[in-house]
Amino acid sequence: MNDKLFGRWGEAAAAEYLRKKGYRIVASGYRTKLGEIDLIAENRKVLAFVEVKTRRDDRFMEAKDSVDYRKQGRILNTAKIYLASHETDKEIRLDVIEVYAPQGMDTPKPRINHIENAFTDDR
Repeated sequence: MNDKLFGRWGEAAAAEYLRKKGYRIVASGYRTKLGEIDLIAENRKVLAFVEVKTRRDDRFMEAKDSVDYRKQGRILNTAKIYLASHETDKEIRLDVIEVYAPQGMDTPKPRINHIENAFTDDR
C-alpha cells in the first residue's frame, strides 16, 4: 500500500471526525518553507492546528509518539506563519489525531484518538 495515499486517507478520516464534532476545516495540507500542517480546523472557540498520524496499529508505539520535538517545532513555526496572515481571537491549539486502521484503507470504522493540546506536558 502506498504510504502517502494511506496518510491522505487518514487525514480525510480525521477531517470527517472533526466535522462531526462541530469543527470547520479551514485548510488541509497547509505548506510553507518551514513545514506542513495536515489540518487547520476551527469551531466557535478554537483554531486547531492538527497533525494526523495514520497507522495500522500501535504495537510498536502510539502514533502520537512519532511527533517528536523537531516535528513539533516545525508545526509551531508553520502555525505562526499562518497566524501572521490570518488573525484570530480564538484560542490556539496544537492537536494530534491518531487514526488506527487495521485493514488499511479497507477499514470500515478506523479508531480515532483526538489529543487536544498534544504538545504540552500536562497530557
